[in-house]
Amino acid sequence: MYLVGLIHFLVISNINVDDNFLTSNFQLDSGEINSIDSIIKYKETNSKKALEFAFELLKEIPEEFELSIEWKVPKGGNSGIFFKVVEIPEVNAAWKTGPEIQVLDNDNFCCPNTLYHQAPALYDMKPIGKIKFNPHGEWNHLLLKVDHNKNEGSITFNGDFVYSFPLYGPEWDEMVSRSKFSPDKYYENLVPDHPYYTYAPFFGKFKTGKIGLQDHGWNVRFRNIKIREL
Repeated sequence: MYLVGLIHFLVISNINVDDNFLTSNFQLDSGEINSIDSIIKYKETNSKKALEFAFELLKEIPEEFELSIEWKVPKGGNSGIFFKVVEIPEVNAAWKTGPEIQVLDNDNFCCPNTLYHQAPALYDMKPIGKIKFNPHGEWNHLLLKVDHNKNEGSITFNGDFVYSFPLYGPEWDEMVSRSKFSPDKYYENLVPDHPYYTYAPFFGKFKTGKIGLQDHGWNVRFRNIKIREL
């Protein structure tokens, strides 16, 4: 049974949508979460960093849960779905605590586009293999399972199992150490900045947290967002 209490915006049929909880960068359009307003702000600020944020779906997420969500991006579009996001004074962005499942137009994204960064990779940590991918302008369905009892997360994409990954322990720590989220202080305050490094010592350290949807400057849409406890 999917959780419906505390959900701030649509997700399950027969649940009323309240757009008072949406930020100015997102709007509702026929039951879909739409970031079209962000395009205007993005052009004005010309700063992707200023647009990156996460807003909560649930005030409390179980340690063992399943997230079902559909997403659609325009040509060249880029976004992300975060989990285990914790807001603490030491960080100022969702990706500094919460791992990200990539949302992307794999065929047309403009920038470095490896299997570690294509949808639905665990961003910069777990690459994808062969997947059933619907192109830009079409809906893709993502199923994320997080089970700390089994120390396993997994991704099913458009009905096909894609990969699993550890949530903690030596194997997880090794994945982090080989990613841009490495806690190695050698890179902290390095001059000049390392182009592919982000100092994030709290990354992936929490068992539970919020779910976040990323506004990265493209008109991305989300719908049919459902969460249930395993």
